[in-house]
Amino acid sequence: MASRRTRARVHEAVLSLASLEGFTKLTMEGVASRAGVGKQTLYRSWTSTGAILFDALLARSQSPDGIVVVPDSGNLRADLIELVQETIAELCHPTTEPLLRSVTAAIQTDLILATQYRKLLLEPQMQAVAGRLHRGGVERAEELAEILVGPLLHRWLLRSGTLDNSWAEAHVERVLRASGTS
Repeated sequence: MASRRTRARVHEAVLSLASLEGFTKLTMEGVASRAGVGKQTLYRSWTSTGAILFDALLARSQSPDGIVVVPDSGNLRADLIELVQETIAELCHPTTEPLLRSVTAAIQTDLILATQYRKLLLEPQMQAVAGRLHRGGVERAEELAEILVGPLLHRWLLRSGTLDNSWAEAHVERVLRASGTS
């Protein structure tokens, strides 16, 4: 894997280029040039421009030590609302939304990227959410984590409805009712 400093430069380069030119115009040569590294350096750490973009976006959603952080103030309802609202803000931000949609599309045809997404982001996120639910006294925490996250991603992916703070609050209430802790 690339050094921390090189990885940061590559992340900055891919995010900048993707924002300026769009995901479909990203090339390994362009990212390498923008980051000031050799193309071989990229290929030693990433299999594609989609993998680089995913890694850059993943790095933004983790703590510095690589852990997915979920709010844990002791108030389950408030923590879940904060989590859903922060997720909506990230998914719908004008700068990151096109990038996230591009990576999501690439995951559909790139099996290596799909595996990385599942192992590095989805599974840790779901475990973190389930852990928070469990600490909040929720039985069937893994099942309820999926009920919390699934409709949010479905609504975002298909653009099937508004994603705002009031939806987030109502959704958390539905999940808590389903858990029997409301």
